[in-house]
Amino acid sequence: MPLTNVPLPYGLRDVKVYPISSAGVVGSAVDLPNSRTFSFEESEDFEELRGDDKVIATRGSGATVDWEIESGGISLEAYAVMAGGTVTSTGTTPNQKKSYTKLGADSKPRFKVEGQAMSESGGDFHVVLYNCKATEGLSGELGDQTFWLTSGSGVAIPDPSSDKVYDFVQNETAVTIT
Repeated sequence: MPLTNVPLPYGLRDVKVYPISSAGVVGSAVDLPNSRTFSFEESEDFEELRGDDKVIATRGSGATVDWEIESGGISLEAYAVMAGGTVTSTGTTPNQKKSYTKLGADSKPRFKVEGQAMSESGGDFHVVLYNCKATEGLSGELGDQTFWLTSGSGVAIPDPSSDKVYDFVQNETAVTIT
């Protein structure tokens, strides 16, 4: 039986980022903790053929998605998925240390993003972007009497293997992001 409810997504429940290897293999989900926003906007560049003082034809270059995310706090593992670099852990309790290192030669990798909102109409609603890259800076700020907010933005282009740019998924029963 098809879903009959119009999805009414409300709030942001969860965001996960997934590393994509140079061979195109999607890795395990990494939680973006305390997710605050996950926004996206589909866009497409068009070229016009003009002649005889009028538009003769237009041709699009294919859909892309501009995205932005923001979370409270910082997960070094999620940051590394989006920015490249390496996370290392040393020591044992109570002297553990975790470090994120970015080298000049580390380029920003491709990754997948999935966000989940609960639906007032029942179930939940997921947005999946398949082939993302942080094309703008990833940022955070330490300030007096404020929490660290990690944010970033970039573009999602078609996945090389499936040609998918994004999916919207409506579930009759809520499904946790795996």
